[in-house]
Amino acid sequence: MEGSEELESSLLTKPWASVCFGESAFLAKVCFRDTGYILLISDLSSVWYESADAEAVGQRSKELNKRLTVHVSSFLHHLCDLMSPLLAGQSDTATSFSCHHTAGGLSLHVKSTLSGLPFYWKFHCCPAPVEMVSRHLVRPLIRMSLALQYQVQELTFLLLQKDAEIEDYRENGATLSRDRLRTEPFQEEMFQQNFMAEGPWIAPGARDSAPRWSWEPSGTAATTSPVVAWEPRCRERRGPGDKVPFQPEPWKDVCVCGG
Repeated sequence: MEGSEELESSLLTKPWASVCFGESAFLAKVCFRDTGYILLISDLSSVWYESADAEAVGQRSKELNKRLTVHVSSFLHHLCDLMSPLLAGQSDTATSFSCHHTAGGLSLHVKSTLSGLPFYWKFHCCPAPVEMVSRHLVRPLIRMSLALQYQVQELTFLLLQKDAEIEDYRENGATLSRDRLRTEPFQEEMFQQNFMAEGPWIAPGARDSAPRWSWEPSGTAATTSPVVAWEPRCRERRGPGDKVPFQPEPWKDVCVCGG
């Protein structure tokens, strides 16, 4: 029988989805099996979860749906079918969702129909343990941040190489056949400043009042401090033409081995 640990391992393979209940926005992921389910939900201030096995699901279904008599596995499949459109961002007028904050937890209510009868379900979520939050949210975010930082560095390096190549062509008399293709040399620092100041995450009309973010070139960590001043060690990459200095990333993958 698949236990809670196996369910949580399966949950690791599920993507986070953005969901809304009324005016409240959340990130959520869920995994259903014939033996139970596990739900993880966060408003980015708190993280809650519920793990329920077949016995708990059967007991709650009897309390909430006294007129329904279906096998627990069929009940779980139906619940999965109701949740899937929500996580996929699709609307289903036959199903309604609502959430309520409770003492130390979060309750998610589902209302729909099953076999022509009213169907109700309540997810009773409690605060997720720190290790679960780290495993499902913090570590993946750090890994993705690292991957994006490396990607930005590689793309920046390629842009600077291309600029050097284009400049070499110009110095040797090459001209553009179509002037509309002309581009200005890439300026990394200016690009980073404009990107952080005008990014899509800043709501229109709120740019002047938004916290001032600073992002040093080549991936220095973003921060809400007015200025981040520090002297990083640089590494150099050799390529055609000039050497291009690269600053280290704010996060590093390290391995500490015991002796």
